[in-house]
Amino acid sequence: GFGGNNSMNSFNHYSFGAVGRWMIAYSLGVSRDENSPGFKHFILRPEPDPTGEMKWARGYYDSMYGRINSSWRVENGVLAYRATVPANTSATLYLPAESEKDVKETRREIANVPGVRFLRFENGKAVYEISSGEYTFTSSFK
Repeated sequence: GFGGNNSMNSFNHYSFGAVGRWMIAYSLGVSRDENSPGFKHFILRPEPDPTGEMKWARGYYDSMYGRINSSWRVENGVLAYRATVPANTSATLYLPAESEKDVKETRREIANVPGVRFLRFENGKAVYEISSGEYTFTSSFK
């Protein structure tokens, strides 16, 4: 009956909340840079589901500088990653990729994108320094 539905909904809500915290920290990869107070500089390290079961994740973190958005979607082996870096902040992005050449931003070569600087490629991740703005990165990854 009706009562059963209610208890089920509250249980779902609870478990989703727990997943939500895990997602922001792990799957969406928003974390503080220990050397930088208050998210003036922060880390973005999205981790798509290695099992491939979860096809997308989306969330945000409200920092004192503004909202940090982080979301990703995987289709046909291509990762699309969207991020918003608030004004007056910057972030280091670790993006899963097969190689530096496989990463684009809104179909542009990274070298042509203002505010994005390639740092290095390490352990299957292309690493960038990104300044404030909204970005959509795509990359092929295994």
